[in-house]
Amino acid sequence: MKWIIKIIVLALVVIIIDRMKLLPGIFINSITTSVVLALVLALLNTFVKPVLTVLTIPITVITLGLFLLVINVIIIYIADALIGGFRVDGFLSAFWFSIVLAVVNWLLSAILDN
Repeated sequence: MKWIIKIIVLALVVIIIDRMKLLPGIFINSITTSVVLALVLALLNTFVKPVLTVLTIPITVITLGLFLLVINVIIIYIADALIGGFRVDGFLSAFWFSIVLAVVNWLLSAILDN
């Protein structure tokens, strides 16, 4: 149930980011695309991110964990390639989008786990 709540809240955050144009360079065609994006990002974070994290342990250690931010951007780019109605223009747009989503995920985890 918590997983479904997280996906719904992430979809709402994505809709707000797109409709209010909070982050330039992020384009989403419809509300349905926002829900699909939230679902795809949840799946990518569940299955792909751990693999990328393990494969990049040396560079993550050298950068004191900052490379995990790059992995988040890579996840955003993979979602961009998979979803037709979602587009990210540039690294900085993907970077800030991943930061916002990471903060929202962190807040949701803190709220739902208590």
